[in-house]
Amino acid sequence: MLCGLLGLALSGCGGGDAAAPPAAGPVYPPRAAEPAAAPQPSEKPAGTVIDVGGQPEGVVFDPETGLVAVGITEPPQLALVDGRDGRVVKRVPLPAPPRHLQLAAPGGPVLVPAEKADRLLEVDLPDGAVRSTPVGDQPHDAAALRDRIFVADEFSSTLTAVEGGRVVGEATVDAQPGGIVAASGKIGIVSVLAFTIELFDPRTLEGEGSRNAGLGPTHAVAGRDGRIYITDTRGSAVIVYATRPRLKWVGRLSLPGSPYGITVDESGSRVWVTLTGRNEVVELQGGDQPKELRRMPTVRQPNTVAADPESGRVFVASRTDGTLQLIDP
Repeated sequence: MLCGLLGLALSGCGGGDAAAPPAAGPVYPPRAAEPAAAPQPSEKPAGTVIDVGGQPEGVVFDPETGLVAVGITEPPQLALVDGRDGRVVKRVPLPAPPRHLQLAAPGGPVLVPAEKADRLLEVDLPDGAVRSTPVGDQPHDAAALRDRIFVADEFSSTLTAVEGGRVVGEATVDAQPGGIVAASGKIGIVSVLAFTIELFDPRTLEGEGSRNAGLGPTHAVAGRDGRIYITDTRGSAVIVYATRPRLKWVGRLSLPGSPYGITVDESGSRVWVTLTGRNEVVELQGGDQPKELRRMPTVRQPNTVAADPESGRVFVASRTDGTLQLIDP
């Protein structure tokens, strides 16, 4: 493991993919990529903007309840917002600031890694009941597959498996795991210090291959088609990997402006990416070679994004302004 840390091979460890993304570097000592500090917006944000609370970090839309869950950092809470009218319908107190949010399944629960508490929180929808499970050091992201939840513990560099509210397994992963996704029946992890993407068996937690993920990857999402889309924040690009029959690089789209937040519909036909350096959100046609469809001005510091695949409405949170932006197609 740690095969991408010094960028010794173009494709990371595990063999060569033709025209793979650039290897990690030149960053020494290696450090995780961060979103660009956004300038003052030069355009009025598209759509409607509502106040949700201090420093939101993490947004996810639930198609079953129509709720948008927004992680609020100050004070730590989960704001549940009606995705139709932007009304905050409930606030759920949390023991520590949330990070990136994912749904375990339509209807919930919302998976909330509480980094400073070293806990995975499962927040039921719509009532907001919370189940808390101790995990590794600094849980950054979580994903569900079948009856298990998988947590990327950033500072312990571990993958923790949780089932029924208890830890049932743990594996060592590449340095400083950030984004985590379920794809093709496997668990994919982006390590933001090793600059790699790895696949793991969800039952045995054994590694099934690792590849280079660019110059500074941060987040990942996966469609039902098994493709994994990674924001290479330092490399100003979105990188695409196939997972069937193996982990393989298939495409890259240049997106200058510090791509950071990312979401995808289940089919993988639409991908939305935020550019924190430009206060924009870009809509992409998904696939091996993504194509830009359009871009829209956002609120300042658009670190996170979610979308309603049925209506096409897009939700963007401003880390700076404490607002949530609702953009209609």
